Amino acid sequence: MKPLKEDSKNFIMAIALSMAIIFAWQYFYAQPVLDRQAEIARQQQAQQQAQTGQTAGGQATGGQATTGQPAAQGAIPGAGVAAPGGALTRDAALAAGARVPVTTGAVEGSINLKGAQLDDLRLIRYHETVDPKSPTIILLSPSGTPGAFFAEQGWIPTAAGAALKLPDQNTVWSAPAGATLSEASPVTLTWDNGAGLVFRRTIVVDKNYMFTVTQEVENRSAEPVALLPYGRVQRQGTPKVEGVYVLFEGLLGVLGGDLQEHTYHAMTEAGAPIATESTGGWLGITDKYWAVSLIPDQAAKITASFRHNRNGTLDVYQTDFVTAEPLTVAPGATAAFEQRLFAGAKVVELIAAYQNDLKIEKFDLMIDWGWFYFITKPMFWALHYIQQLTGNFGVAILAVTVLLKLLFFPLANKSYEAMARMKKLQPEMERIKERYGEDRTKQQQEMMELYKKEKINPLAGCLPIVVQIPVFFALYKVLYVTIEMRHAPFVGWIRDLSAPDPTSLFNLFGLLPFTPPHILMIGVLPILMGITMWVQMKLNPPPPDPVQAAIFNWMPLIFTVMLATFPAGLILYWAWNNFLSILQQMAIMKKNGTPIELLGNIRESLPFLKRKTAAPGK
Repeated sequence: MKPLKEDSKNFIMAIALSMAIIFAWQYFYAQPVLDRQAEIARQQQAQQQAQTGQTAGGQATGGQATTGQPAAQGAIPGAGVAAPGGALTRDAALAAGARVPVTTGAVEGSINLKGAQLDDLRLIRYHETVDPKSPTIILLSPSGTPGAFFAEQGWIPTAAGAALKLPDQNTVWSAPAGATLSEASPVTLTWDNGAGLVFRRTIVVDKNYMFTVTQEVENRSAEPVALLPYGRVQRQGTPKVEGVYVLFEGLLGVLGGDLQEHTYHAMTEAGAPIATESTGGWLGITDKYWAVSLIPDQAAKITASFRHNRNGTLDVYQTDFVTAEPLTVAPGATAAFEQRLFAGAKVVELIAAYQNDLKIEKFDLMIDWGWFYFITKPMFWALHYIQQLTGNFGVAILAVTVLLKLLFFPLANKSYEAMARMKKLQPEMERIKERYGEDRTKQQQEMMELYKKEKINPLAGCLPIVVQIPVFFALYKVLYVTIEMRHAPFVGWIRDLSAPDPTSLFNLFGLLPFTPPHILMIGVLPILMGITMWVQMKLNPPPPDPVQAAIFNWMPLIFTVMLATFPAGLILYWAWNNFLSILQQMAIMKKNGTPIELLGNIRESLPFLKRKTAAPGK
């Protein structure tokens, strides 16, 4: 056995040292820092709950009024945040006033008759964890409570009608006795301003997450009135976000045909509202899986805005729109304006149906398909279709992997045939290495001449990996952003394909009673992926350069550690793809008469086995 050259030893030592540093940094620094940050966040949340029980009335920061009637055209109510008051729990806020229940097969909640705000909504089809007994997802909560998030529609006056008495956030509306909003029973709220104007608000909800709100104004006075309808969605406090580039969370909309995305951090730095004129479109606030979006009449000209204000430590974010042209109501007449509100889960098929049926421009961009949507969306639909046939997304991933292998079969065949021919040239390559010794430049020149003579592309073996990269990222995107993958089980311990494998080698896969640090959560699927990757590499002749050979030897281990915390569905795909590639390559090698020296290559790459085999020859 020849000793490794000094640069190869140094390279291997560098890799080992780097991995040791990564483990130590994660265990002794990164994890404690994350724990401290989580504790600080919990303390800040408790402080906000104790200090910021906002009500709908009050004075905005910077002197901007948030209640009563705005003095000028286009001043959207609630653009600021009220002064701190008493802390409000969600339950206390819900019990504080009269409400109209909301009940469908998808949501449960209520409409606050004070302000006619939709500020209480649970998504009953979704739970916080994979445990079906865990609480359902809370989407909307009343103003002044932790995580306040609500939607509102209303009217603002033109500059000439500033003295008009209009409903605001403190207005208490009337509802029919025993009224309940459901998909079979709309609700109409009414309010009489006592000065000749009667306001009605009719709310309809479908069986999923789309609310249709029709605002009517009946003018019983002797003078015409001109009003501007508006809609707004407000979130009080900055929510916890994933904080990764692969996913957008924050304020977004399609206005003037263009997608606008503004992160919470960007809004805090903006300094002023971001306004856009548009005809139709939509805008709202999105989380990873849920969203609340305003959808005006698609023929209406509007001014849409993204806003941020701060009061003390509390950040308030708002998206809103106001029509560009006032609605004029003649004496004795009634005028109406219809808008929609989406509040729910971003189900791909449902979002697509809303876009097509309601003609909402680019509504599907509410789901962050990314720049490579032309790969990501077909990947999702293929998985979705097979899941509907099999009932299991894990099985769908396995089936799609087989289909992809068939699709790229001709390319892979050429690649593996090239590698098989390279393996036949291994003796000649060894002779070149011995002939030119330490002259690596000459070695490389002669080997390239050999490749040229035999018509072999030495990079052909990389083609399957290159092809696999966009597929890998498309699947990662699908697993990460689509709600269909959330809590999707496979088999056994894999109860959520969008989450990492929950097992770990370092507690013997749950036999030892402790949870390893995040970086040591290397479960069964990542280990299988690493093993199949290593076995696949051992089917090929080792690179002539010892440094390259060392890289290939370490690569499966590095990938196993790097990808261990990726979604289990992604690791399942990679491991299964590796296994299919091994079978395909062995078949091609057999077809080309190339000996399959898998065991020999494995033995050559493991020093302790090489010593054992070398001993008899001494």
